[in-house]
Amino acid sequence: MNAESARQNTGQNTGQKPGQGPRTGAVPAGLPGGVMLRDMTEADIPAVHELERRLFPVDAWPLQMFAAELAQADTRRYLVAERAGEIVGYAGLMCIQPIADVQTIAVVPDQEGQGIGSALLTELIRESRLRRAEDVLLEVRADNPRAQQLYRRYGFEQIHVRPRYYRDGVDALIMRLRLGTADSTTTPREADRP
Repeated sequence: MNAESARQNTGQNTGQKPGQGPRTGAVPAGLPGGVMLRDMTEADIPAVHELERRLFPVDAWPLQMFAAELAQADTRRYLVAERAGEIVGYAGLMCIQPIADVQTIAVVPDQEGQGIGSALLTELIRESRLRRAEDVLLEVRADNPRAQQLYRRYGFEQIHVRPRYYRDGVDALIMRLRLGTADSTTTPREADRP
C-alpha cells in the first residue's frame, strides 16, 4: 500500500446527500503517473467486488454489502484509485461522530509501493476531519506488517487486539489515530522516531 498525480474530483455521482458534511472534492496530490482517486459509484461495485474476492478470498465482502455502504452517504465515503480506466485500489470510511472507522483499504499487489494506499488513507483522514471526527479507528491483520507500518507512519497506534478476528483465525490489531492533536497529521512521518 502507498501514493502521487492528482486532480480535482468533479463531484459527479458522489452520492452525497443535501445537508451532508462539507466536502471540497479535492484529492491528494502526488499520485504515480496516470493514477487518480475519485468517489466510488454504483457502476464500480462489480469491479471492486471482483478485486475484493481476489485480494481477500477468505473475508471478502458480499456484493450487496458494497451497495448498502454506498447508499449511506450521510455516514460513509468510498473511493477508488484508477489507472487507465482500471480500478487498482479502493477504500471506505464510516463516520458517526465522534469516531471515524476505516472500513476497508486495498491496493492491487502489483501496484503496491507506489503511494496508492497512502493517497487513499490520506483522503480518508481528510474526510474524517471534515466530518469532525475525534478519532480514526481501523483493524489490520496481525500478519500484515506492511499495512501496519503505513498506519504507524500516519500516527496510528495499536490500542487493542481482537483474537482470531478474521475467518482464517488471524488476530486483528485495532489501531487509532487521534485527530485534532498537535502530533496527528495527514502527512507520513518516520515510524518510531521521536
